[in-house]
Amino acid sequence: MTAEYKVHGSVAVITLANPPVNGLGLATRQGIVEGLGRANADAAVTSIVVTGAGGAFSGGADIKEFGTDKSLQEPNLLSVIAAIENSSKPVVAAVHTVAMGGGLELALGCHYRIAAPGCSLALPEVKLGLIPGAGGTQRLPRVLGVEAALNLIVSGEPVKSELIAAVPGQKLFDKMAASAEALAAEALAFAQSVADVRPLPLVRNLPCKHPEGDAYFQFARNMVKGMAKNYPAPAKCVDAVEAATKRKFADGMLFEREVFINLMWTPESRALRHLFMAERAASKIPDVPSDTAKREIKSVAVIGAGTMGGGISMNFLNAGIPVKILETKQEALDRGVATIKKNYEAQVKKGKLKEDKYAQRMALLTTTLDYADLKDADLVIEAVFEELGVKETVFKQLDAVMKPGAILASNTSTLDVDKIAAFTKRPEDVVGMHFFSPANVMKLLEVVRGAKTSKDVLATVMAIGKKIKKTSVVSGVCDGFIGNRMIEQYSRQAGFLLDEGCTPQQVDKAVEKFGFAMGPFRMGDLAGNDIGWAIRKRRSVERADMKYSRTADKLCELGRFGQKTGAGWYDYQAGKRDAIPSDLVNKMIEDHRKELGITPRKISDEEIVQRLVFSLVNEGAHILEDGIASKSGDIDMVYLTGYGFPIYRGGPMHYASEVGLFNVVQAMDRFAKNPNDDAQFWKPAPLLAKLAAEGKAFA
Repeated sequence: MTAEYKVHGSVAVITLANPPVNGLGLATRQGIVEGLGRANADAAVTSIVVTGAGGAFSGGADIKEFGTDKSLQEPNLLSVIAAIENSSKPVVAAVHTVAMGGGLELALGCHYRIAAPGCSLALPEVKLGLIPGAGGTQRLPRVLGVEAALNLIVSGEPVKSELIAAVPGQKLFDKMAASAEALAAEALAFAQSVADVRPLPLVRNLPCKHPEGDAYFQFARNMVKGMAKNYPAPAKCVDAVEAATKRKFADGMLFEREVFINLMWTPESRALRHLFMAERAASKIPDVPSDTAKREIKSVAVIGAGTMGGGISMNFLNAGIPVKILETKQEALDRGVATIKKNYEAQVKKGKLKEDKYAQRMALLTTTLDYADLKDADLVIEAVFEELGVKETVFKQLDAVMKPGAILASNTSTLDVDKIAAFTKRPEDVVGMHFFSPANVMKLLEVVRGAKTSKDVLATVMAIGKKIKKTSVVSGVCDGFIGNRMIEQYSRQAGFLLDEGCTPQQVDKAVEKFGFAMGPFRMGDLAGNDIGWAIRKRRSVERADMKYSRTADKLCELGRFGQKTGAGWYDYQAGKRDAIPSDLVNKMIEDHRKELGITPRKISDEEIVQRLVFSLVNEGAHILEDGIASKSGDIDMVYLTGYGFPIYRGGPMHYASEVGLFNVVQAMDRFAKNPNDDAQFWKPAPLLAKLAAEGKAFA
């Protein structure tokens, strides 16, 4: 059992003990019910306390049981709550630290609740594409009021116990403990004080009304529809809370359960649950144990004060870690520091950062022009020009000055980390830390594992990634790693679509309608089209067989590098980022088609999306085969957090599995027959072909 039972005088205490957050797994649910049975059968026991061991009351469902038979076995959480409500002796929930999801629903099923200050309470099911499924939508409005409860349920965000206790008329907490340390003793005393009170109070019996229900719920629906149009769960939260105000409790519970089960089968919920699991799995590296000793990172050095260097530095300053930036010239340092200040000042102006925090962060920042000044840093991150010769110069100097045990990281986005490591006498200390621009905003961090990168370096970098609030994904060494290796195929396919009849704006609109934050041509203009140009020039030497549309090169030959030059695939007005369709570019594309002798054809949005997304999927399958990524969920995390893939579709690999890999391969076979495409491009990766033939999905 993962629920402990002890008797203190006349009070039985059932303690959830399923670390780390006392998830309500089958053994824990069984333990609660068994404890209730023992307490009710013991004449010496007059009341019962339910609490949680360690650092949580309960975080809700046990994620280890997601998708397994155990999650369906009785007693389920509804049965546990029914057993509590039917107890002949009062049950007091003593909540502390964390009471979320099913944990909060469990507490709501108890007759009384006492809370420690600082406890975070939430019903976060909406973030998994669900609604609370064990009475949360029916009980919370009864104790907190309809509007406050609906706000909490629709947002899924945690609220502190003392804030809830201050809500006039709230009935969620019967008592607040003086402190977390005093909770246990105060819960015992409170349980003794209510031992003889009858009838036992039940949240389900409390009234639940809104004085202007119809108008309020219509307003709530309109708000939710505008904010979460691609997600069905928030609107269903409104329906369920409305049911609490208009139906008998038992009928409201049936309605909640029906909605919950229906949402479980929606593609949006499957995608969000996949994201939840994949994000946690990304931090686990198959051959690096979780207890691997980590190096201490007390200070960081950053080479380069440009856009990337400044953004990288801000991540560490935000986490309270001192940063020293090195540049070759004082003017470059001054510009870089000014940009960091400007970014922070913008946050202060918007009320997102307090002045004292801004001052604290800037106080952690120092600068230098001398490599020798970096000698004591625990981690140094190079963010200089993307050229191997430049990297060589930097890493040879770092190798000469950095202390033993310091981690030497490169922010390279495509270059060979093993070659960079070979510029030093300590390749085991070298790792890739590929931040995405703007580095202080984007969540993704690709951690590139070199052939000789030591396990403790890898473990340390993954831990520091978590500390600076990044989603860290491990990649092996290859050209472009996970994200950029895949995006190159996506961009190639976008070029072929132009050759065949599309305009940049048609392609972008189709992909953005699918849910991407930005289409390939707007993305190119933002990143700089000259970056892709440089890669294609390199490819012409290394991979002369690789076919590209010539439109992108022709664009660059016109000097149209994107937003930074005021012209790219689109035209831009000074000081604005609005992408304006360009007659000049469309004419250039038309002329190019004529040169190739291609008669343009009408291409559907469905074909555009399939060709672009399936190009990602096929390259992702190659990446898995090559061992560059250890699991398909890692690839999805890269695309969800770094490339604007729609979250509600779960990432390219998950989306392909939803479509059906057999259907993906069939579509690729059709595309391969297109004379203006590249038949070799659409040859399914062996892993994709194998899974499709076996009727399987990516794991």
